[in-house]
Amino acid sequence: MNMNIILAAIIAYLLGSIPFGLLLTRLGGIGDIRRVGSGNIGATNVLRTGNKVLAAVTLVFDVGKGVAAVLIGALWGTEAALVASVAAVLGHMFPVWLRFRGGKGVATALGVLLALAWPVGVIGALLWLATALISQYSSLSALVAAVAVPGIAWLVADPPHALAVSVIAILVVLRHRGNVQRLLAGTESRISFRKG
Repeated sequence: MNMNIILAAIIAYLLGSIPFGLLLTRLGGIGDIRRVGSGNIGATNVLRTGNKVLAAVTLVFDVGKGVAAVLIGALWGTEAALVASVAAVLGHMFPVWLRFRGGKGVATALGVLLALAWPVGVIGALLWLATALISQYSSLSALVAAVAVPGIAWLVADPPHALAVSVIAILVVLRHRGNVQRLLAGTESRISFRKG
């Protein structure tokens, strides 16, 4: 692995590890998002505060850092972009700034997918949205999308990109182990898209 790839991975990890949900809720006067709802730093938990604007901004920023990480990595070639894609998601999940206790990586993974293979990203986002509207479970929506996107990637993308997508999907599924247990137990929190 050459220095360019290592540098891309470091930059992507640091980008991914920026906890926008935590920063934005503090700036918005909500306080520490880790003390609200699931304790997660992502957009879904920000939504649980009732502030849909902050939740939307968090989503955009978390998606954006995934896109940015891949684009920066791509400056050093395809391999660097693929390594950066995984590093960005790992950064969100295990941010050094928060003692490696981060989010589930769904929005950042979406940004990465949009930059790596946009058709896969769009299909994944639509699957998430459809499942969320029907079930009102963000975690179930993420799991459905994560299970589906590797197969889609192997159909429409080249093998290296499909492999990166598969690794990211596995990471997302693993980060949702507790959610799976709560879904099976019927204790998982729902989300609401209603106004007000």
